[in-house]
Amino acid sequence: MRTYKNNKIKLYNSLHKQKEDFVPVHDGFVGMYVCGPTVYNKVHLGNCRTFLSFDIINRYLRHLGYKVRYVRNITDAGHLLDNEEDKISKQSVLEKLEPMEIVQKYTLNFHKVLELLNLLPPDIEPTATGHIIEQIELIKKLIEKEYAYVSEGSVYFNVKKYDDDGGNYGELSKRKIEDMAANTRELDGQDEKESPQDFALWKKASPEHIMRWSSPWSEGFPGWHLECTAMSTKYLGEEFDIHGGGLDLKFPHHECEIAQSKGCFNKEPVRYWLHANMLTLNGQKMSKSTGNTILPEELISGDNSFFEKPIHPMVIRFFFLQAHYRSVLDLSNDAMMAAEKGFLRLTSAIDKLRTIKPSSTSSFNVYEWVDSCYHALNDDFNTPVLISHLFDAVKLINSLDLKNETLSESDLDIFTQAIHNFFYDVLGLELLTDCLNDNDKLDQTIKVLIDLRNKARLEKDWSLSDEIRDRLAAKGIILKDGKEGTTYEIE
Repeated sequence: MRTYKNNKIKLYNSLHKQKEDFVPVHDGFVGMYVCGPTVYNKVHLGNCRTFLSFDIINRYLRHLGYKVRYVRNITDAGHLLDNEEDKISKQSVLEKLEPMEIVQKYTLNFHKVLELLNLLPPDIEPTATGHIIEQIELIKKLIEKEYAYVSEGSVYFNVKKYDDDGGNYGELSKRKIEDMAANTRELDGQDEKESPQDFALWKKASPEHIMRWSSPWSEGFPGWHLECTAMSTKYLGEEFDIHGGGLDLKFPHHECEIAQSKGCFNKEPVRYWLHANMLTLNGQKMSKSTGNTILPEELISGDNSFFEKPIHPMVIRFFFLQAHYRSVLDLSNDAMMAAEKGFLRLTSAIDKLRTIKPSSTSSFNVYEWVDSCYHALNDDFNTPVLISHLFDAVKLINSLDLKNETLSESDLDIFTQAIHNFFYDVLGLELLTDCLNDNDKLDQTIKVLIDLRNKARLEKDWSLSDEIRDRLAAKGIILKDGKEGTTYEIE
């Protein structure tokens, strides 16, 4: 049986910009924190891709026998826009709802979409508003250690003091203080800071600000960066294994988390920083302002102008998995149609596996194939390589069906179990009834055409015979004539 004890994982650590052997803080246990959504609007597909990437990591670690504590937060306060306005407060005004109504509405949307895409829920899903006390206590500690200062009722992290003490602000994003100073925008509250790079730990609320809490410094609200430090350390400790999120969070959010944690606890908070890359649409960055954007519900329902038909959630999941989580992935109609075609080919073969009968000997090296699948996942969770191996399995299943290849009973059991492990448990895919029904209809239709072609050949109507073969081939359905009759394969 494969376990973490005989599978060495290498993962790409953003902090050091290289692949490293995965060695958790505590043997057999993994603590993983992933930055969750700010619930002020419907979750977008880019977020879904990020969370699905870490769903795969979570699933594979559990498959290997690790005891995983997966924490993914909900940001329901403190996430400021460029003009220092809270996203949730702004949306509450636009929709004429209480801020917590906005939070509840879009948290439910977030959960619904992730459930459609078959993501496992985290073990703990803490909220920022549920951890105000913990955040205040962290601020007190930072003030006591002189890494934070109070100004006009707000509290800021002192980046210069942190760097003077060897903190190295910018170590994750590889930015220099001088460059950050040159690119600092003029925002509200800048005159309260000792330095433009200092970031807010606590903001004094303006009279019109709706969400506010009492603190030793003012009525206000916590900084966005602080909440993740408070919640990750509470549930995973002062040092834990994996911290993940989208690439866009590397700076300033994750950079600030490192500074806060090291300032409080004087140690590196995270062993491995993992970042998922962005999702584009038709070769362009998704943007509401340009209209180049689509919501998951619109993709699933077909209510959009980008795709020729509705896309099943499992096809969307499969499409995401065809690219490595650290690669940019472009969403387009052609790419999605190709993914659907590949997914149906894969599910059809896996369904067919149930009917395969074992032989007395094996002509295929199952152990080598299983090794290649684990090797793909051990190499920084490389799902596209794993999927290529699954399509090798499709070829084998079709060959077993034609009796060109053979598997002994024990090898067939190993092969079947491995398919189940990788397809269902690790990749989180499902054999869908509607997909299989469509496959059955397609199978019966193709067999009718094969019968018509066979009749034409008997009647020496070579023109009709060739036309049937060629028109099917143009649709990716390849007919193969053999001793036991005509079979087909979908490319």
